[in-house]
Amino acid sequence: MKPVDWIQIGQLLRKYVLNKYVITLIIFGLVMLFAGEQGLIRRAHRARQIRELEQRRDHYTREIEQAKQEIETLQNTDSLEKYAREHYLMHADNEDIYLVEEDD
Repeated sequence: MKPVDWIQIGQLLRKYVLNKYVITLIIFGLVMLFAGEQGLIRRAHRARQIRELEQRRDHYTREIEQAKQEIETLQNTDSLEKYAREHYLMHADNEDIYLVEEDD
């Protein structure tokens, strides 16, 4: 096994890595990654926020559709009575309500 020639490695590093073009590219890459409003990190953060907001929008759209369906159902007097009995446990004066709980 040959011993490592650190002097030769240092010369290669100075020649290729410490080149002014390579240093310029590294600085440019760091600026693009971190600086400004158009930085890649901020773009990723904004993309995540957009996904979350779209999920919220879809959720609220589904809730609005369900509310519209309930409103349509409650327009009918018979279904209004059924809804009140099921959701608010309302009953007529001559009725009794028995709640049965099922064991799982």
